[in-house]
Amino acid sequence: MHAQPIHPDFLHQVWPDVKDWLEAGLAHGAGEYNVDQLKVMIQRGENILHVMIDEDKPVGACAVCFENYPNARVAFVTSIGGKGLSDEGLLESFSEWCRSNGCTSIRGAVRPAVAALVKIFGFEQRYIIVEHQL
Repeated sequence: MHAQPIHPDFLHQVWPDVKDWLEAGLAHGAGEYNVDQLKVMIQRGENILHVMIDEDKPVGACAVCFENYPNARVAFVTSIGGKGLSDEGLLESFSEWCRSNGCTSIRGAVRPAVAALVKIFGFEQRYIIVEHQL
């Protein structure tokens, strides 16, 4: 299994295959944007779409954006969904792409159950985000 970045010019060809996975991932977010808004962000290059491929078939997708800090460049996964994504080969493929784009780490906001799952791949909890609506 490997992660394949998709150039924005090809977004419309793959969107029907990946939309539901990305929408499912956003369902657990804080509501900053919906899947249609994410599509626009991918078209504009603000997020990069990756399709997870297993035996030449798409099995999942993720959107990632870059965050630059004084001491790090982070690949932040904004949405992810699909089947069988807890695969070491997939993580290595995605990690290599992140490194080739100058990233020093991969991050994402996740539920506690997902945080426990990805610990086996070397992820660690960095902080807990809280929010108060104004």
